[in-house]
Amino acid sequence: MDLAALPLDTEALLAGLRPWIECESPTFDAAAVNRMMDLAAADTAAAGASITRIPGPKGLGDCVRATFPHPRQGESGILVMSHLDTVHPVGTLAKLPFRREGSRCYGPGILDMKGGAYAGLQAIVALARAGVATPLPITVLYTSDEEIGSPGTRELIMEEARRHRYVLVPEPGQPGDGVVTGRYAIARFNLAAEGRPSHAGSRLKDGRSAISLMARQLLAIEEMTGEDCTFSVGVIQGGQWVNCVPTSCRAEALSMAKRQQDLDRGVERMLALSQREADGTGFTVERGVTRPVWEPDEGTMALYRQARDIAAELGWDLGHASAGGGSDANFTGAAGIPSLDGLGLLGAGYHTLEEHIEVGSLARRTRLIAGLLARLSD
Repeated sequence: MDLAALPLDTEALLAGLRPWIECESPTFDAAAVNRMMDLAAADTAAAGASITRIPGPKGLGDCVRATFPHPRQGESGILVMSHLDTVHPVGTLAKLPFRREGSRCYGPGILDMKGGAYAGLQAIVALARAGVATPLPITVLYTSDEEIGSPGTRELIMEEARRHRYVLVPEPGQPGDGVVTGRYAIARFNLAAEGRPSHAGSRLKDGRSAISLMARQLLAIEEMTGEDCTFSVGVIQGGQWVNCVPTSCRAEALSMAKRQQDLDRGVERMLALSQREADGTGFTVERGVTRPVWEPDEGTMALYRQARDIAAELGWDLGHASAGGGSDANFTGAAGIPSLDGLGLLGAGYHTLEEHIEVGSLARRTRLIAGLLARLSD
């Protein structure tokens, strides 16, 4: 099969991708995520798949499983796994509209990872149009909470992944046009500071500010960052009345390490920050969602080598690396299921108002995914 001859037109792909980008879907807005799932389910059903709608985690959006017709349907095959939630709140389109500027195309979630999710679907469509039968059956899974660590979908992800021989994840590609064969370990933490109330005007010294206590701890946490393990705080909420000394403040922290043992030590350091004073004030750290380190094994490297050969046919040298930032491949790769991540589009600025893709990567990465679907076998 000549992958370069697959019927893929960049302008048509961009036109099809646009509704996905303009359907905003921040994780914590279940109704918005469900609108995105409706759209993706409809497009995937139109491509010939049977759709199963899976109720989402409490307070979050649904998930969608799509199975494509195949003589070996029900047997172990290929899982193409994407998340359709983003970090961008509804209304971001006003500041970051879908637009093309030269070799770039902008929009909320276009790189992380709706562009890759769409490319995965279009790879299946292109093979069908070309009359190419895949050796293995294909299932697509769209999930709804990856941007918060997949706390509600991890069990679903692993249940589905264990039914398959290979897992392909079209998260953003690596700089230099590479893919991801491993991921760092990540832990999230819930932080709580408890203060003592008083009137901020007449009795200020009688109180103890939970916000001040939290602020001191946040500085200490971020100063713990070293070469082996990073620490950052990304969410903080506290106080209600400016004339009251605040009695509570909450925050969320993130730690990341290349090796599991380094993360484990980081977790111990974080948990050791918990303290309680005799007057009831104090600071508490609770461990939240954790993604295990994913180190490439032979199954993943064999999968990478097939992708490298396909890329070579298409005219480029496909590199690979372990990457920071979590993905659902942390779970599948760490469990020993051959997984290849970073198959999605190239670009930059994800999680910011400069998020964009390199337009030229859209058809190229779709061909790469199509080549894997067409050639992976028992």
